[in-house]
Amino acid sequence: MINLEDLKKVKLFDYIGNDTLLKLSEIGNKVAFKKGEHIFRDKDTISSIYIILSGKVALYKLNEAAHKKVIFILGEGVINEVILEDMKSSINCEIFESAEILTFDKKRFINIMSEDFELTKIILNSMALKIRRLYRQMKNATPLKIEKRLAAKLWKLSKDYGVKQNDEVVIDLNISVAYLSDMFGMPRETISRALKILEKENLIRKERKKIIIKDRDKLASYFKGL
Repeated sequence: MINLEDLKKVKLFDYIGNDTLLKLSEIGNKVAFKKGEHIFRDKDTISSIYIILSGKVALYKLNEAAHKKVIFILGEGVINEVILEDMKSSINCEIFESAEILTFDKKRFINIMSEDFELTKIILNSMALKIRRLYRQMKNATPLKIEKRLAAKLWKLSKDYGVKQNDEVVIDLNISVAYLSDMFGMPRETISRALKILEKENLIRKERKKIIIKDRDKLASYFKGL
């Protein structure tokens, strides 16, 4: 069972009535995960719906050479609404930063959705947002130089996870070169070279494990200038 106060911390549920929240609390659990653990893997049969309470997760695929390609990093919301259909998982879900995850029995969750259209809209909107992000990724997959593709990715991460610091924006994620290479499915050396180019262009700087955007507008102009 989940504490009602925890459910009320989830922005997704801001417009859900107390009756529905109470029903959700009765069918769910709160589970803590450490960085690097998996919630589920590709081809798993999943009987739960997962929602992030705190922390971050990464959804990724493996290519033929068993190299990671990170599709999304999620900091809030529903992780796996796509498995509302009765099919196996089509992606891996790994904890990116230590997280607390709310888990709900899938069948009972769907039953509650049928009783509350607001909850159904929340799930549909979550799916729609992921689809829009996929469209954007497809657009950015056009044959651009890797440094411009990297600039576009860093701009998006600064939008989603940026923290203003004077005139700069800190991407509030501990992103290593290795993880960026997973995002692009490219060798680390290629990503390292691209980062150095962006640093030489005075668009970014690195401080410990953080990447800092010096000027988001200039970064946007850089990757939009084909």
